[in-house]
Amino acid sequence: MKKLGFENLNKIFEEALGYWHSEPEDDMSFDTDCNKTALTLIYKNYLLWHEEDKARRDDVEASFIAQVKRNIDKLNQARNDLIEKLDEEILIYIQANGKPAISDDYNSETAGSIVDRLSIMALKSYHMLEDTQRIDITEEHKKKSQTKYQTLCTQKEDLYNALEKLIQSYLNGEKVIKLYKQFKMYNDPSLNPEVYNRK
Repeated sequence: MKKLGFENLNKIFEEALGYWHSEPEDDMSFDTDCNKTALTLIYKNYLLWHEEDKARRDDVEASFIAQVKRNIDKLNQARNDLIEKLDEEILIYIQANGKPAISDDYNSETAGSIVDRLSIMALKSYHMLEDTQRIDITEEHKKKSQTKYQTLCTQKEDLYNALEKLIQSYLNGEKVIKLYKQFKMYNDPSLNPEVYNRK
């Protein structure tokens, strides 16, 4: 999977999150050999995670929450676009390097969607580990967070292994790779009735 830039994806995602959380300016200046689309995807999820946190605040004006919700919509659209772009890159890679399909079997979840899930798990594990290091929690709380962190680490590893197997099955011709489009309607003014009915 090296040519796709997915090698050591969990480790790279972990390092990228550490970098972005420590830098005063949140940008994409994280140097790595990781697939650039996958890296941009986790960056968008990193921004989305923190906007979602803001949306739960109850000590701010409604206008603040409204803006946060709009930010979330834009980030979610960018996230979905990146998943589709990643799937297109994977398709091109498989077509160039894989064997002809010997089966009509296919996967209901795309490889790009799995990378998206890996990036979200990376965020969960990062923040769960952070929670275990708080000084304002009880020992019971700390132990629960430590257990959850270990579970997330196992789930990340399992999911990455599933991604590797899926890519290999495409390369071997054991599964047919398909592109799936999200067609997010709420962000399209021509498809959202709350928008086009008011024009």
